[in-house]
Amino acid sequence: RPDGWSEVRAMTDEPLGRARARMVAEQIEARGIADPALLEAMRTVPRERFVPREMRGYAFRDGPLPIEAGQTISQPSIVAEMIAAAGIESGDRVLEVGAGSGYAAAVMGQLAAEVYGIERHEILADLAAQRMRDLDYDNVTIRHGDGTKGWAEKAPFDAILVAAQGAAVPEALSEQLAQGGRIVIPIGGRSMQALKKYTKRSDGSLAEEDLGHVRFVPLVEGD
Repeated sequence: RPDGWSEVRAMTDEPLGRARARMVAEQIEARGIADPALLEAMRTVPRERFVPREMRGYAFRDGPLPIEAGQTISQPSIVAEMIAAAGIESGDRVLEVGAGSGYAAAVMGQLAAEVYGIERHEILADLAAQRMRDLDYDNVTIRHGDGTKGWAEKAPFDAILVAAQGAAVPEALSEQLAQGGRIVIPIGGRSMQALKKYTKRSDGSLAEEDLGHVRFVPLVEGD
């Protein structure tokens, strides 16, 4: 049994699979997200394995949780909203900037052909990569680096998700997006941002769609 099993059982008072199913029903389906593949991925990926041991009893609550390096794991509903907006399909190659604990990358790995995650905090990148190995998610690769530069060797990407706030879409990410590809990113200042979806047109420009207000940590250049 994984570390923290007793804490999870004590907090949820139900088996883990049932707790994940309830999380999906109450926090994701109830908000109108209906993609069967995404819902099944979130029922399947063990969210409790992507938070520190002392937080595992809270893994299924609809709120951000602290993780290592002073960072947070986004609440399940935001993870689902961003993935749904990206419209990820089975043959897609996906990039996540700000992989954090690796949870969103793991969920996307259930949907896409290949997922690449970049995380600027080395300890988080190492832990996320280890989780992928432990869970046999062999189509998900996590590395430590500067997410604003993207991952040129693996481009082009059909979808790019950015789990940090910026003033605009970084140029490198726009360049690495395939024609017809989608970027989902929080745009704005530190206190409040709008979650935006950009779709790359045939002429290289980006069509913009506003998905509502969110709050994320800043997107920072450098490792």
